[in-house]
Amino acid sequence: MKIQELLKTKSGAVVTIDAGDTIGAAAQKMTSHKIAALVVTRDAHPVGVVSEQDIVAAVAEDGVQAGTRPLSRLLKSAVESIAPDTSVKQAMTLMTHARLRHLPVISNDVLVGIVSLGDIVKNRLDELALERDVLRDIYIAAH
Repeated sequence: MKIQELLKTKSGAVVTIDAGDTIGAAAQKMTSHKIAALVVTRDAHPVGVVSEQDIVAAVAEDGVQAGTRPLSRLLKSAVESIAPDTSVKQAMTLMTHARLRHLPVISNDVLVGIVSLGDIVKNRLDELALERDVLRDIYIAAH
């Protein structure tokens, strides 16, 4: 299965935040949308991902004043991303080896979606359930 097919099963648009916003604004946006990560953009182009873990680490380092710091402080040098035609298996491998929980999906420098480790796991569980059902049906038909 390709990532573009997995994205079709998800609802809603990708929630983004500008790199010039504050860490506090990111936390508020995540809370209001009930999500664990935001794609960070600069001039409408994705430049990174900020997660709840990043915000907790910033607060642990700077205390409550971390909320007033620019979000750009949390960004790494390059955004890890995948293309829509990437296989789910390739995405899972990248996420595992790079220890990522969220991956932006980018096509021609345009953000088209985001996948989480939870999306990948759900997809794999659905595939396993389908395989189980097919094998059960074969067994029942043979007996």
